[in-house]
Amino acid sequence: MTPARVLVRYLPAFLRADVRLEDAEGRVLADLTRVVVAAVVVLANLIGTVAVLALNLVVIPLPPDRMLPNGFYILAAAAYMLLAALIGVVAGIRGQRGLNRWLASGGPATAQLRAAVLRLPLRVFWLQVWLWIGGAVVFAVFEASRDVERGAWVGVIVVLTGVTTAACAYLLIERLLRPVAARLLTGVDPNDLRVGRGVAVRSVLAWALGSCVPMAGLFMLGLRTLAPSQVTDTQLAVAMVVLAGTALVIGMLTVYLAARATADPISGVADALAEVRRGRFDIRIPVYDGTEIGRLQSGFNEMVVGLAEREQIRSAFGTYVDPAIAEHVLREGTDLAGEEVEVSIMFIDIRDFTGLSETISATEIVGTINRLFERAVPVIREHGGHVDKFVGDGLLAVFGAPRRVADHPRQALLAALAIAAAVREEFGGDLSVGIGVNTGVVVAGNVGGAGRFEFSVIGDPVNVAARIEAATRQTGDTILISERTRELVAGAPAELEERPDVELKGKSEPVSLYAVYV
Repeated sequence: MTPARVLVRYLPAFLRADVRLEDAEGRVLADLTRVVVAAVVVLANLIGTVAVLALNLVVIPLPPDRMLPNGFYILAAAAYMLLAALIGVVAGIRGQRGLNRWLASGGPATAQLRAAVLRLPLRVFWLQVWLWIGGAVVFAVFEASRDVERGAWVGVIVVLTGVTTAACAYLLIERLLRPVAARLLTGVDPNDLRVGRGVAVRSVLAWALGSCVPMAGLFMLGLRTLAPSQVTDTQLAVAMVVLAGTALVIGMLTVYLAARATADPISGVADALAEVRRGRFDIRIPVYDGTEIGRLQSGFNEMVVGLAEREQIRSAFGTYVDPAIAEHVLREGTDLAGEEVEVSIMFIDIRDFTGLSETISATEIVGTINRLFERAVPVIREHGGHVDKFVGDGLLAVFGAPRRVADHPRQALLAALAIAAAVREEFGGDLSVGIGVNTGVVVAGNVGGAGRFEFSVIGDPVNVAARIEAATRQTGDTILISERTRELVAGAPAELEERPDVELKGKSEPVSLYAVYV
């Protein structure tokens, strides 16, 4: 790709400090960094030079015959400032050598390289400041040889303008280096970041340029006004207006750059947080700041990784544990004392499973059982119940715990009817089930020990429900319910027919049962 095409394709995004220049080659990014940093330094110093000359003409409160600098001074000032800009560019490019080699070759960045790149804007800032101070001394001495007071004013103006120019260059370079910093800090542990006080530095810098620099100029004007002079009120007014206007423009620019340097990454974190709230755990934000903001960005990414892992665990938990139980445990914890509660218990079992298993392979048996459960489990959930456990070719479902269901007997009966219909639809006459439903008071809570628990229900009603399901083989019915369940079902959703009392294993008295027509 030709240099012109590189500029057309990538320069706009680079100038926007777009940290997602992921398709840009390292060599391209290195060239862009060189060009843009050099352009910022040259442009800032050029503007500073023009500002110095303009301020020398209108701000220095001296009589008219002592105001105008000579042509040699103007040429010398321009030459020195251009020399300072050239030195700044060369120093900046030299400081980028390690970065350029890394961008061109790829590979992991060393801690020294990261530190050097993150300090590059500050290095350019101090280099520019010292070059401007050097210029201030040179021109102040030169002017003082003709006029001491004018020499002092020239020195002050050059220093204040130089500091402002260097600060603006610092803020711009720091912003424009974001794409490079994002690559450097990819995958860096936030604890490994050598966090500087960048946020405080930016804020103080913005305050200093917006307040201290113009105040220093006004202070000098005030002192000059107190001393006897031939300076007119018009000159003082013009000087104050120019100083105030310059302060407003420079202050607004620096405050804006400093504010954006902090607000942009925080906005990025806020936007990413909104995505996380919507359930996206694959989102990551680029880390491009070597200050406290960088730790925030990197910490956010670590947090999202942790949330994604937790969501994976939660999803797996919900796969192997009924969602109602998973939600209950996640909300209440595992230290749940058992409580007595009236529930409806449902047992489902495949009829003649032994005979079925003799005619098909083990793989087909598992597939058949899973097909049954895939139809039965959603029905149980729809009616407010949960699957307590799978037992071979059957299952135990509970209605009324842990989630309270006011009409749990009716919901259990409706679920039984729906499951019977689903089995007929899924298997036709190839497979049939027996369903037993009983209602009674059980103890519901965690059962287990040594750190391994399961939520379950314990009590005689559970055993009776299992025996009722077994009784369907004797009566030939698909669904049998107990007397207690029948009493609590208001307006039975299906026709019930009483069966002769059945003696159930473990019960001393025969039990009244009712068949549900399906």
